Amino acid sequence: MATEGPTGAEFLTVLHAAMRAVRCEADVQMGAEAVAPGQMRMLRALSRAGGSARPGELAELLGVSPRSVTSKVDAAERVGDVVRRPDPSDRRATLVELTERGRATLERLGRLRASGAGGLLEHLSIDEQRQLVDLLQKVVGDDRRC
Repeated sequence: MATEGPTGAEFLTVLHAAMRAVRCEADVQMGAEAVAPGQMRMLRALSRAGGSARPGELAELLGVSPRSVTSKVDAAERVGDVVRRPDPSDRRATLVELTERGRATLERLGRLRASGAGGLLEHLSIDEQRQLVDLLQKVVGDDRRC
């Protein structure tokens, strides 16, 4: 008797729950230093872009509207994680630049998030942890478009 595999909806439900658990663990560890997931994505995107990007480019990298980027940049600028600077190649344009504080925020929160995820993995044996990571890697594949 053949059994059916999980549906795409079941997979997404469990995957989202796992990511919420990772964020929750990290938020507990970060306490007052917690940063919204969208802010972290923006800081990571800036880092991957070499440390600076125009707001429109940033919106494209994140797959969000330019208006959404503006509010994220405003929030990050208020705490000193980014600064806006004139684009030297086009004086009409602005660059959003990751600051040293922003780089430190990324590093610190990345460590805390990884530690929280590590705590969740403790529910599994070492073999199960390896199998989970291997299976997720297989799902992700080598084509990382995002």
